[in-house]
Amino acid sequence: MPTDEQLAAELLRRTDHGRVATSMRALPFLAFARHIAVDGGILLRMHRGLGYHQACVGSVVAYGSDNLSSARPGEGLWIVQVVGRCDSVEPSAEELARFGPAPRVVDGESYDPVYLRIEPELATVHSTDGALEYPVTHSP
Repeated sequence: MPTDEQLAAELLRRTDHGRVATSMRALPFLAFARHIAVDGGILLRMHRGLGYHQACVGSVVAYGSDNLSSARPGEGLWIVQVVGRCDSVEPSAEELARFGPAPRVVDGESYDPVYLRIEPELATVHSTDGALEYPVTHSP
């Protein structure tokens, strides 16, 4: 049986975007990000222009994704949350390719990507109606 960390990584591979939660000026906030699961961690791509990455770097953050809007009628739902320290990184050429094309603009300004890595310390997975009762493959 897979661990919560393995299952969380597998489910994150099935989605492209999620939400990172941290605090900025003592207030909680959520920001969306593009993610890829790689080598036991989660890499995020965010827009530098919003400055949200500055609150994430060096902090413990929560990152979550789900199939709430992509589940077909009658299909079970799942949600993943990963909690861990977040740091700034420079992704490899292969990792950049896995991210795919970036948006052209965010809120009317040119997209300027910044990359972060979360080292998971805790992962939780919750599901409804047998959403996880299908074969799960694991990458090494």
